[in-house]
Amino acid sequence: MLKAEIYNQKGEKVGDLKLSDKIFDVKVNESLVHQAAVTQMGNERQVLAHTKQRAEVRGGGKKPWKQKGTGRARAGSTRSPIWIGGGVTFGPTKNRNFSKNINKKMKQKALLMVLSDKVESKGLTVLDKLDISEYKTKVFNEILNKLGNRKQETGNSKTARKDKQLKDKKENKKNKSKKRSVLVISDKKNDKVKYSAKNLVGVKLINLDNINILDLLKYRNLILTVDTVKKIEEKYK
Repeated sequence: MLKAEIYNQKGEKVGDLKLSDKIFDVKVNESLVHQAAVTQMGNERQVLAHTKQRAEVRGGGKKPWKQKGTGRARAGSTRSPIWIGGGVTFGPTKNRNFSKNINKKMKQKALLMVLSDKVESKGLTVLDKLDISEYKTKVFNEILNKLGNRKQETGNSKTARKDKQLKDKKENKKNKSKKRSVLVISDKKNDKVKYSAKNLVGVKLINLDNINILDLLKYRNLILTVDTVKKIEEKYK
């Protein structure tokens, strides 16, 4: 049985949580994960580039000159692709379709594989709860810093505390050089948490209903509350 450590918002360990093997211990199939990711990207892709064909270009209703007797090549419209200002041949059009289909069970399996990989790579952090009493980006940033810098006690002696301070300084320098990459999934809507996390670089907050494989792949670390873990297990059991 898999277990995950539960932390509070201060970065202190408060218990352990049993994780379902069917959800968080699924063997990863890279080709299936890739297929699910490409499908989502294709379905989200917008068709922006569009060139007008000769039927869409304005004008060209009148024949430029008579068919015979001028010595010039015959022409039926000024909107021909070989004319300046005419239509475009074989250009990109808005009729293109990049959408793809994938079996529902395959999509779900790929999602569980990515969640399992987060557990295996120690990129999953479980919070007892996520609650902020005010609209403060600083407060949410402090919670992330405490979770990122969580450590076990090394001792109460003066030498132990000094060693700990030196290690903290070294680790803080390393952490500054690393870019933050955190995905937070909440089980319920909370505007204070939502707007407090909105302006933080490298941090994204989504609702459990919007969980998707691209966000899970994009962000290195994943933060879930205990209630979110339980609801994921109920949803995908």
